[in-house]
Amino acid sequence: MHKPVAVILVNWNTAEYTANCILSLQQYCDESLFDVIVADNGSTDGSLQLLKTQFPDITFIDNQENLGFAEGNNRAIEYAIKEGYSYSLIINTDTLVDEDIITKLYGHLQQHPEAAAVQPAIYWMHNKTQIWNGDGHFNALLGTTSSNTKLPVSNSNHITAQWLTGCCMLIRNTALTEAGLFNKQFFLYYEDVDLSFRLRNKGHQLHYLFTCKMYHEAGVSAKTGVTKEGNLNPVIHYYVSRNHLWIIRGYGKPMFYPINFIYNGVYYLALLTYLKLRGRNEKVKQLIKGLKDGLFTSKQLIWPENN
Repeated sequence: MHKPVAVILVNWNTAEYTANCILSLQQYCDESLFDVIVADNGSTDGSLQLLKTQFPDITFIDNQENLGFAEGNNRAIEYAIKEGYSYSLIINTDTLVDEDIITKLYGHLQQHPEAAAVQPAIYWMHNKTQIWNGDGHFNALLGTTSSNTKLPVSNSNHITAQWLTGCCMLIRNTALTEAGLFNKQFFLYYEDVDLSFRLRNKGHQLHYLFTCKMYHEAGVSAKTGVTKEGNLNPVIHYYVSRNHLWIIRGYGKPMFYPINFIYNGVYYLALLTYLKLRGRNEKVKQLIKGLKDGLFTSKQLIWPENN
């Protein structure tokens, strides 16, 4: 009989971070509850072989190319569902734990059948007193997503959220089968928001278990080192802007579109001006492309299963 939880990590040239994450899970979490599945997205630094050598007893899926966070995870989730795991723990490689988060998250879903997924409080790695991501919100009036960085005041150990982060969420595989996996069209960024909305549209709740914690460095795979464009890969501006607009188009309220356009138009114009003044021309190019594709890509291409 399988263990109930498949821990899914997508590795892309981050062998050291992936290894440290696995080691922290093995050290602090009850290994009778989970197996680790690493999906490698075509790493070019030899990290897949390094990880296989260090962890010969875990499962590896070689995607052979960079499928993005969404489809990279999907390949491992499909494997987990086929193999009979009840839950998938989606977790970023640049994270660490110092408590048994798997027992806590698993126990919570066992006790709360109304919830399809649950996430812990995720603190910054460099400041373990400050929350990086808590319960997610979507402001339909402004067309913006946000995450609470303050602990909620509640008589319970959890609250409901509008969206959960793909940095760390435990999801029922039955709910994924019902609502669908991550939308591969998003590639990376906002794919967790999209999945969260689809889970809620199926009648499920999303829970934020703020009494459970972990730590995140944030953005390791997006950093390129210091260049004339800064240390953030310019293509990130493409995916963030494009997918943000897709979320507005998919889940916003048309009556608020004029306000969405004005508010976000001012923001993106200010960002473009800043990048241009700093000489970040490739980032300007990627941002403009992202805004164009975000506004004009057909919904039939973004959500083909809905058409």
